[in-house]
Amino acid sequence: MTESQQRGTMVEVGRRIYQKGLVAANDGNISVRLDAGRLLVTPTGLSKGFMRPEEMSIVDPDGRLLSGGKPSSELPLHLHIYRQRQDVQAVVHAHPPYATGFATAGIALDKCVLAEVIVTIGSIPLAPYGTPSTEELPKSIDPFIETCDAFLLANHGVVTVGQDLMDAYFKMERVEHYAHILFTARLLGGEQPLSGEAVEKLHGLREQYGGGDHNPGCRIETTQQACDCTHEADEMNEDEFDEIVRKVLSAVQDKINKT
Repeated sequence: MTESQQRGTMVEVGRRIYQKGLVAANDGNISVRLDAGRLLVTPTGLSKGFMRPEEMSIVDPDGRLLSGGKPSSELPLHLHIYRQRQDVQAVVHAHPPYATGFATAGIALDKCVLAEVIVTIGSIPLAPYGTPSTEELPKSIDPFIETCDAFLLANHGVVTVGQDLMDAYFKMERVEHYAHILFTARLLGGEQPLSGEAVEKLHGLREQYGGGDHNPGCRIETTQQACDCTHEADEMNEDEFDEIVRKVLSAVQDKINKT
C-alpha cells in the first residue's frame, strides 16, 4: 500500500472509531508502519472523526519528527509496541465505553466465554495502570505484548495491534462488541464459561480464523466443578441436633465470659 493509501485508510479508521463512539472529542491515536524507517501517526489535538490525509505526522522509529505537525502524545506507546513486535504493522488506541468500563473496574476480558473471540483475538488481558503520555504506559503492557493483540489499559482505555490499519481497527471493534455482550450477560445473571473440551475444539480452529498460535485464546477456569445441590438433604436425628445446639450455646457463653 502506498503512503497516500495509508493516509486515506488512517482517515477512514479515525472516522469509524469516532462515529461508533469508541473515542470522544480529540481522544485516541492511530499509527502504521510506512517502511522500516518511517511511521505514519495521527497528530495531537485533532478529532479522529474529522482528519484529512495531509494532516498526518511522520516520525522515525525513535520518534523524531520527519514531517507534519506534532504527533500524538501517546507516541511512546506505539513506538514501544513496534520495537517489541516486528510482526505488528499498525496500532489503534481508543476509549470504547464498555471495554474501558471493564478496564476501569479492574476486570480483564480473558475468560473462555465467546467462541468468536477465542478463535480470533484470544485473551484480552488487563495491563496495570500507567500514567498516559509517560514511559509508565508502554511498560505496563510488557507482560502481555509478546502474546496478545489487544490490551485493556487500567483506568484508561484499549490498545489493539494488527497486520494493517483495518486489522487493528476491527480488533478494537470486536473488543468493544465483546465487552458489551459480557456487560449484558452480567445484567442477566452472569456469563457461562465454555467447558475445557469446547475450548480445545476452538483452539484447533484458531489458525483457520486467523487467530495464530501466539495467544492462549482465553483463560480456562481451574476451579473445581460445583457440587450437585439438587439432592435431598440428609435427615438429622435428634441427638445430632442436640449436639449442635450444645456447641453453639457453649460458644456463645464463652464469648459472654470474655467480655
